[in-house]
Amino acid sequence: MTTSSHNAGRRTVIAAMAALPLGCTAATSDSPGAAATLPRSGARTLVAYFSRSGNTRVIAGLIHRSQPSDLFEIQPAAAYPDDYLETVAQARRERDEGEEPALQALIPGIADYDTVYLGFPIWGETAPPIIRSLLSRHDLRGKTLIPFITHGGFGVGSSLRVLGEHAPGARIQDPFTMEADQERRTMETVNRWLQKSA
Repeated sequence: MTTSSHNAGRRTVIAAMAALPLGCTAATSDSPGAAATLPRSGARTLVAYFSRSGNTRVIAGLIHRSQPSDLFEIQPAAAYPDDYLETVAQARRERDEGEEPALQALIPGIADYDTVYLGFPIWGETAPPIIRSLLSRHDLRGKTLIPFITHGGFGVGSSLRVLGEHAPGARIQDPFTMEADQERRTMETVNRWLQKSA
């Protein structure tokens, strides 16, 4: 990737971050694995994201509003547990066993897009298993793939290798990354408080 294309991608995300965050809507489908009903604008850019706590969702909404694009929320067919630690345990098992959880919906008309912004948090030092599922079910060859990644202070881990392996032939740009791990820090803060008050 050239420095100019990398800088252009980062400029787009940084400019989007300066916008006021407004609510984002997600496209979903009732039948697992079916193509979602995605409002189509005719744009050649797609912003697809997976978010648990909302940090990645905010960035996705900002990117979406910064340029002509369609917005798609990546969701598993079976929702992850509400409990943070239960989700961590499930994601670790899926990672270790190489599972690719079923998707609630596929992206309709993926062939129509030239550029895909792909957002996700880092789970267990890599991309969440649902991202492997998404990439395995969609052909991104020849497309520009721009990752935007949130993490809890440990960086992107092996997530870029996952993208390279599961999106062969895509032109993967350097990611926009941001530290944003509210759930883990909240849990640690509350646990410290509880230990002091016990």
